[in-house]
Amino acid sequence: MAKAIYDNIQDEIQALKRERNAVIVAHNYQVGEIQDVADFLGDSLNLARWARESSAEVIVFAGVHFMAETASILCPDKKVLVPDLEAGCSLADMIRPEDVRQWKLNHLNGVVVAYVNTSAAVKAEADYCCTSANAEKVVRAIPEDKEIFFIPDFYLGNYVKIQTGRQNIHLWRGYCPTHVLIQSEEVNQLRAEHPGAEFIMHPECGCLTKSMHLADKILSTEGMIRYAKESPAKEFIVATETGVLHRMRKDNPGKNFIPASEHAVCRYMKMNTLEKVVESLENLQYEVKVPKDLAERALLPIERMLAIV
Repeated sequence: MAKAIYDNIQDEIQALKRERNAVIVAHNYQVGEIQDVADFLGDSLNLARWARESSAEVIVFAGVHFMAETASILCPDKKVLVPDLEAGCSLADMIRPEDVRQWKLNHLNGVVVAYVNTSAAVKAEADYCCTSANAEKVVRAIPEDKEIFFIPDFYLGNYVKIQTGRQNIHLWRGYCPTHVLIQSEEVNQLRAEHPGAEFIMHPECGCLTKSMHLADKILSTEGMIRYAKESPAKEFIVATETGVLHRMRKDNPGKNFIPASEHAVCRYMKMNTLEKVVESLENLQYEVKVPKDLAERALLPIERMLAIV
C-alpha cells in the first residue's frame, strides 16, 4: 500500500495517532513543536496521572526514560513508547538500587523517599515516591520519629528539609546537571536589569540555597505555569529548564518570560523530535516495559505519591 502524502508532519502525526489509537504526552521541557502536537502537557506527576486515565492503547511518551517507566508501571495493559531510547536522565543515573539497600541495612526503621526522577529499579526499593510538586507533603505525611533517606536530588531534599524543619532527613548528593547551571550571580544580574519582574524558581536549582530568599515562588514546572497565569505581574524571571518558556509564552501572550540561564537546556529532553515521534508511531518503537516483579514492587511507592496531593 502506498504511503499517504501529508501537507506537513503535524498532519501525519494526527493521522498516525488515529490509526494506532495513540496519544502523545509531553513533558514541559520538550521542544515547542512537540508540545504543540501533544494531547497532554505537564510535569511528571500530572503526566503519570493522565497516562493512567487515558483510554488510548498506545502512549507515546515525549520525555525521558524514567517517565516512560512510570507510565508503564501504572498502565501495564498499554503500550508505552519513547521516541528515543537514549533520552535518559543524569540525575536518575546518580543513584543505584544497591545504594538504597545499603542505607536500609544501616537504618532498619528508616523510610526511603525517592524523587520520581529515578529508575524503576530504585523506585522498587523505596517506600514513597514524590515529585517536586508534592515532595514537602510526602515528607510531612511520614511520622516525625522516622529517619528519612531522600534520593537522589540534594537540592530538592534540602529545600524540603528547610521547609519541614526536620533534622532526621539524610540527603543523597545527586543533582540535575541542567539546573545546577542556574547560578545566583546570573539571577542577581537579571533582577537588577528587570526590577519589576517576579522571580520563580524550581527547587532543583543549584542556586537554591543562595537565592531562595529572593524568589517570589519556588514551584514545580506545573506550579510555575499555573502561577504565571494567575499573577498580575507582566514579567517573570524563570529558573528552570528553558523548555517550559514555550508553554508560558503561549498561554500568556501579553507577558514577558526571561530564562534565568539561557544555558539551562536538558540535552536528553531535546533528543525527541517530530521526526522521531512519527517513526515511533509508524513502527511502534521503542517500547518501554518494566518487568512484572519489578513493576509490582515499584507500584506501591508510586501509588503513595499519587495519593498525596
